Amino acid sequence: MSSLFVDRRGISLELEDQAIVFRENGERIGTVPLAPLTRVFLRGEVRVTASLLGQLGAHGVGVVILSGRQGKPTLMLARPHNDAARRVEQIKKSLAAEFCLEFTRALLTRKLTRQMEWFEELGARDLCARYQLRHANQLLREHRLRLEGARTISQMRGIEGSAAVRYFDGLKAVVPESWHFSVRNRRPPKDPFNALLSLTYTLAHAEIVIALHAAGFDPYVGFYHALTFGRESLACDLLEAIRPLCDRFCLRLVKEQIVSARDDFSTTNAGCLLGKEGRVRYYKAYEQYSEILRAGIASEIERLAEDIGHACEAPPLAEEAATAEEA
Repeated sequence: MSSLFVDRRGISLELEDQAIVFRENGERIGTVPLAPLTRVFLRGEVRVTASLLGQLGAHGVGVVILSGRQGKPTLMLARPHNDAARRVEQIKKSLAAEFCLEFTRALLTRKLTRQMEWFEELGARDLCARYQLRHANQLLREHRLRLEGARTISQMRGIEGSAAVRYFDGLKAVVPESWHFSVRNRRPPKDPFNALLSLTYTLAHAEIVIALHAAGFDPYVGFYHALTFGRESLACDLLEAIRPLCDRFCLRLVKEQIVSARDDFSTTNAGCLLGKEGRVRYYKAYEQYSEILRAGIASEIERLAEDIGHACEAPPLAEEAATAEEA
């Protein structure tokens, strides 16, 4: 399992004998076999043939197109899961207020618990930040208790928002001052660390959409995030539980000096953006970390399938009988 990142102007991608052929100015410059690929990320002026896109879809490879300076994603999804009954059950559950309430409570509890566990790990290693991390953890623990007593999703949304402020107060204690990170900001991000967070959340969101589609769920129908035109609300739901994994990755990039706040970012009216040389190192690190990220996503989808219920999945014998009748 691996990802392919293409971020180079004027490159053409073609299909040849179950492999991707790269051409520049008409000349063949390399090949990558299709078999091990799970994701393809394209950025910039890249040309792709229709036959290659078709084969990527047939192989279950999702394509993420990052366009514009901010790298806004457009997705080309592979073939979906064949069980439409799962999507029907998902929609039924989305209309059940009690189910949505309990789903949200469990989701946000997992998110806060993972944040607290990470802060405990960081506090054990970083003596200078131990006090701030312990203080943040105490506040997060109080917010987690408040979730238990919440009776509406609106109340939980308020608790989550308040907890996020406390969480980022703790996180800034372990991000070097040279990264100028003091608070979470976005659309656009105003400092290098926020730029890393936004980029990683964007890629993780795309990963979740592709995985939900492949598992037979409708990414647009969520339980915590309400239906909104053009928003993959279910992917937004699951991203909440995955954010701590994204944050771990971003801090690793900083601590291991994979990217530099001084040399790899630029600030314009579009916000603080990671430059091309920095993106090359970022993508390499992301690919190495993607196994952890995708395992976390798979775990959330397995949990979601259990919450939705196995009743929507036809037993093998029933499937065989239906196939025989059709024949």
